Amino acid sequence: MNPLTGTGKLVRLVLRRDRWLLPLWVVFICLVPVVFVGAFTGAYPTAEARQAYYETSVHTRAFTVAYGVLNGSSLGELVAWRSGFVTFMVGLLALLTVVRHTRTEEEAGRRELVGATAVARHANLAAALIVTCVASLVLGVASALALIGQDLPVAGSLALGLGFATAGCVFAAIGAVTAQLTTGAGGARAIGITVLGAALILRGIGDIAGQTSDGPAWVSWLTPLGWAEALRPYSGERWWVLAPAAIVVIALSALAIVLSARRDLGSGMFQARLGPAAAGPRLRSPLALAWRLHRGPLISRVVGLTLVGLVIGAMSASLGALMDNSGAAAREALARLGGPGTLVDQFLGPMMTMLGLVSACFAIQSALLLRNEERDGRAEPLLATPANRLRWAGSHFAFALLGPALGVVAFGAAAGLAHGLNTGDVARELPRLLTAALVQLPVVWVFTGIAFALFGLLPRLVAGTFAVAMVSMLFGWVGGELQLDQWVIDLSVFEHVPKLPGGDMAAAPLIIMTVAAAAFVAAGLAGFTRRDMPTT
Repeated sequence: MNPLTGTGKLVRLVLRRDRWLLPLWVVFICLVPVVFVGAFTGAYPTAEARQAYYETSVHTRAFTVAYGVLNGSSLGELVAWRSGFVTFMVGLLALLTVVRHTRTEEEAGRRELVGATAVARHANLAAALIVTCVASLVLGVASALALIGQDLPVAGSLALGLGFATAGCVFAAIGAVTAQLTTGAGGARAIGITVLGAALILRGIGDIAGQTSDGPAWVSWLTPLGWAEALRPYSGERWWVLAPAAIVVIALSALAIVLSARRDLGSGMFQARLGPAAAGPRLRSPLALAWRLHRGPLISRVVGLTLVGLVIGAMSASLGALMDNSGAAAREALARLGGPGTLVDQFLGPMMTMLGLVSACFAIQSALLLRNEERDGRAEPLLATPANRLRWAGSHFAFALLGPALGVVAFGAAAGLAHGLNTGDVARELPRLLTAALVQLPVVWVFTGIAFALFGLLPRLVAGTFAVAMVSMLFGWVGGELQLDQWVIDLSVFEHVPKLPGGDMAAAPLIIMTVAAAAFVAAGLAGFTRRDMPTT
């Protein structure tokens, strides 16, 4: 049998299952660069205003880390620069999509059933790669057409779109490789996201180094995110960058196929260790079992956020003061991007908001683990014991609630310590940045509550909480730049979090969000006690 027999049918199956999800993220991401066209056109209508914005932003290392290198002050260059985080989003979605249609299917036992038909061994992997790569290309072309429709140059628009597509295809191939390494989808996602995070850090290091005469700018070339940037949209496009990217995609895809052929179905290249034949006394309660399931991701997240907090805190001191000759438009731009306070505070403010979003995603993943336990049939045997539904769900809820809290505290303490050591005032900076991190907890708990409400009432839609969080983040992040009506900006939950450090502390919105989160959780737990299970 041909090793790819049945690929076409599985492609149709993947498209059928993702008929709503794929178009949603393609359309959503295509709109982001168009939004920035409107933002820069409205806020900086003249070449002089854009030049002032450029002169401020090009010297701000925080913006370089977040968005990449700013090559010029034209409208296209500014839009391409501000869209730098889109490559990260595309890479993340592509990676998760491939893992979902490969390792997740295998873990749930569906691939074995499909493999019993006239479907070859590598058809499933090939179908996932084909759909994800084609979706990335469609995204790139659609983004280019949308920008061309905004009267931006054709070549630059095409380069920017192909940069998005490049990130999607490369991380789809990385996802295919990680799916062969572990026996669980969670492990494959963790490895892939770690690679993605390392790529972002390397790109930031290389971009900052490139602004100095003796820095290791070559580090940017070690990451696919750097390749997308190296295309230089609207700044003298370098089309040859697509060639090594294509070679890497082909090589990683071939590696994934080779690894798939060398392992048994259901296993991974990294074999899981067998546990003892009988559970120890520490696993006699649902809470102990939940700790056993959550402890690995929880520890890795806390350690990761601690390291990121140290880096952010150490980097913030390098921003210095705003240039004395910065124009009013440039100062206003920084205030809209970062919020109140000093330039350092304007850098740390968005970092705290990103901390809130990342922690919310961690909480949602904890709720998804609860859903996976039910869907995969592991919850029913447990609930056949004296453990009831509320004890079982409440045990997982405890880690969804407290796990992100530990990460937030670790990030805030690490950032405050590093920044305090740099400024020589740990006693001031440590509590200040720790407070700025802690105010993110109510918004994290809101999304935790939404996830648990969906789990109890509409379990099939739990994963949709990720989309709710991302859309809310988008409204809050670009609303100020777009100068939207305040009621539109207020649709973002993140907009109601106190703008710390640098802003004023307000307890009322934090209390309201905490109460709302509690109401969501109560509704979800009440629904869970009444509905049938499992709900597939």
